Amino acid sequence: MDDITNGSHDLGGQDRTTQGVADQPSLFRDNRMTFAAGALAFSLLAGGLGWAWAGNAAGSSTQASSSITTTAPVATGAYPSPGSAYAPGAAQGGLPALPQDGAQRIPYGDMNAADTSSLAGLDVDTPTDEQTAGIVVIETDLGYSDGEAAGTGIVLTEDGLVLTNHHVVAGATSISVTTADGATHTAELVGSDANSDVALLELTNASGLTVAETDSAPNLTAGDAVTAIGNALGQGLAAAPGTVTALDQTITTQDEGTVEGQELSGLIEIDADVVSGDSGGAVLDADGDVIGLTTAASSGTRDIAGYAIDIDDALAIVDEIQAGSESGTIAIGYPAFLGIGLATDETTAYSNGTLGLGLDGAGGTSLSTTSNGVEVAEVYPETAAAAAGIVSGDLITAVDGVAVASQDELSAAIGAHDPGDIVEIAWSDSSGASHNATAALTRGPVA
Repeated sequence: MDDITNGSHDLGGQDRTTQGVADQPSLFRDNRMTFAAGALAFSLLAGGLGWAWAGNAAGSSTQASSSITTTAPVATGAYPSPGSAYAPGAAQGGLPALPQDGAQRIPYGDMNAADTSSLAGLDVDTPTDEQTAGIVVIETDLGYSDGEAAGTGIVLTEDGLVLTNHHVVAGATSISVTTADGATHTAELVGSDANSDVALLELTNASGLTVAETDSAPNLTAGDAVTAIGNALGQGLAAAPGTVTALDQTITTQDEGTVEGQELSGLIEIDADVVSGDSGGAVLDADGDVIGLTTAASSGTRDIAGYAIDIDDALAIVDEIQAGSESGTIAIGYPAFLGIGLATDETTAYSNGTLGLGLDGAGGTSLSTTSNGVEVAEVYPETAAAAAGIVSGDLITAVDGVAVASQDELSAAIGAHDPGDIVEIAWSDSSGASHNATAALTRGPVA
């Protein structure tokens, strides 16, 4: 199995357009799990061309998946991955890229509402009806970060099961899917495997949908012709022709805020021009059958290398999700949500503009974590924390009678519950007075 290694990278403010990129490759992947979510290193092309983490348009990694619009000047209480925070203006649903020494990271969020980026300079065509059969456009609202994201999905059943990347929907508070006939459906998360970057959605009130035809990727060989179909740059479905350049590839994705990497293996490497918005889209073989799920791509080079999850591997995860097989990597449904925002590490926070980020303990070491508890930076309305009477500046000391002294402990305590569960929260206020209250946990964003 070939392995692709990554070097260091910076958080440059470069915007990933279709022309004028440097000849130095970098790959980044944005993989999030809300409360204890994780981001990656390769450039994922998945959901969300742009993410509204902080209102600064600073660069981060390139994802080939979606486009997101940031609306808030500062995102206080977004959901960075565990132990880190996303860079300012980073779009969490784009294609991740592989970083290399000296390479400049391109923002996950390539596009925003006013963006006029075009596909000029890319080898892309208007897809045929046959190529778009069973391929859908996914849009998400990132309610706690005042952002939007967009990516692509693959229809698996006539009644509305849709396959996509986890990072396309990570952080979403609502999801909508538009099919080839122009109909838009609300979608709910069935389950996901953040480590493998696979998510399964179910459309509401859907029937008679065109299902994508799949084929076994093991039949592929290097040199085979392929076409990547996706919501390129959030501008609608486009076809990017190419060839298979390698099989069984391993890439290491890197979190925006840390040097820690996450591995994706068994990937198909292609030389098609996949870009942000393509995440969750289909890689078709010469017969028009789906053989891969687009998930990452290189950036900072004129010669784009795309990466796709073998469709057999993706469908195996779908089977586990449908069986309700929740495990260390597979999560079924939505997480429980206490509804608080916590600060990240001070140095990281001030350098990347994410001070105040972190939901229910996600996002690294809190500025205000002490041996006595975890200080609250923000409380979100209509959540358990708000109902309990917790306010900014309070120090959470225990959940269900068990002491919490760090963000990780708080995240784990909430993560052990389901939405609707009643929990007892203990905290102290700024005067030092102790309080206890019970409240029902709400449904959190996609983790």
